[in-house]
Amino acid sequence: MTDKINEHCLEFEEAVIEQVDDLVLALEARKRQLLEYVKQEKEAKVRALKDQVASCTVKLQHTTALIQFCIEALKETDSTAFLQVGSMLISRVANEDMAWHQDQGLASPRVSPYCDLTLDTKPMTRAIDQLNFIQMKPAKDGEERLPAAPNAPSIIAEECSAENNSVTVAWQPPPTSYVEGYILELDDGNGGEFREVYCGKETICTVDGLHFNSMYNARVKAFNSTGEGEYSELIGLQTAEVAWFTFDPCLGGPDLNYSEDSCSVSCEGYEHRLALGSVGFSRGVHYWEFSIDRYDADTDPSFGIARIDVAKDQMLGKDDKGWSMYIDKQRSWFMHANIHDQRCEGGIKQGATVGVLLDLDRHQLSFYVNEEPHGPIAFHNLYGVFYPAVSLNRGVSVTLHTALDLPPEIDDT
Repeated sequence: MTDKINEHCLEFEEAVIEQVDDLVLALEARKRQLLEYVKQEKEAKVRALKDQVASCTVKLQHTTALIQFCIEALKETDSTAFLQVGSMLISRVANEDMAWHQDQGLASPRVSPYCDLTLDTKPMTRAIDQLNFIQMKPAKDGEERLPAAPNAPSIIAEECSAENNSVTVAWQPPPTSYVEGYILELDDGNGGEFREVYCGKETICTVDGLHFNSMYNARVKAFNSTGEGEYSELIGLQTAEVAWFTFDPCLGGPDLNYSEDSCSVSCEGYEHRLALGSVGFSRGVHYWEFSIDRYDADTDPSFGIARIDVAKDQMLGKDDKGWSMYIDKQRSWFMHANIHDQRCEGGIKQGATVGVLLDLDRHQLSFYVNEEPHGPIAFHNLYGVFYPAVSLNRGVSVTLHTALDLPPEIDDT
């Protein structure tokens, strides 16, 4: 009997070891499945959050536009005209406020910060079969199953376009596929890597702030709760060769007066105020001019380029984020970081023009007065993003002229 007991115990131990090993392997397999599901759930949450952010951004842009419109209406000097639109403005603002809270649901965010995963709490009669996430259970007969990954969308070439430094891409939803949203990707305009520029439910998207004179390749793919589909075919879009832009009142300093088309600017104060262009440049060769519409004071307007975070309440070139030429009726100087040098004879008067040539292929900046080169190359080793800029004060007004051909000697070179 002792021998039989030992023999039976050995058999039982072997059976226990075999079953436990099978259980461990099954747990490892289930762990990998559950981790993959957590990864998919995370990606779905991130996409939903991006969609919510995009929706909030659009709503914020609409609200900002309405605020700017209200500000312009408040500037109206004709009281009768204001009374005619006052009630309409109040109604629009109230409706916008109500729509904001209704659409965005600020009290209850649409995207939970948690992956809502729960373990099945039913009795575990068979450990491997019952150890499962509820969301991972396969659908039974008659239940709706998860859709397959969507097919590739089709880009509508005739509806795609490029204007100035922006491109518009339109696409058609894939047939016979369940789609929750789309991801649009662009390369860097120079054959580089693609990057995501849009994620949402719309089938058309306009991307601003691109490089001029660059060929951008675009592609789009669809996604749903199962995953992401294949990319569409590539489409190439060429941005404008020369830059067209205006002053941006939102980027400039205080106490500046802009024309209706934002191409002219003046200042009534005695302190210098800085105005910035509406686009920034990081590569290519660009040329623009300022015409002097009024110059009836002993002052030094300053022309050049600047970073977007340049000081707006002082002369251009006073800090290290501005590169300029300031000029009076007789002479001019180049200035950066409050250091000025390279005095050049020759000034400006009413009716004169000041040209700015930004050559980011050679990383240098030079100036023209009345379409003639003015002094040597002003600045070298320019890297980064630069905005057209001008600073002025009382007695001076200028008009910006863009989309100009390069000076003849530059074209010849």
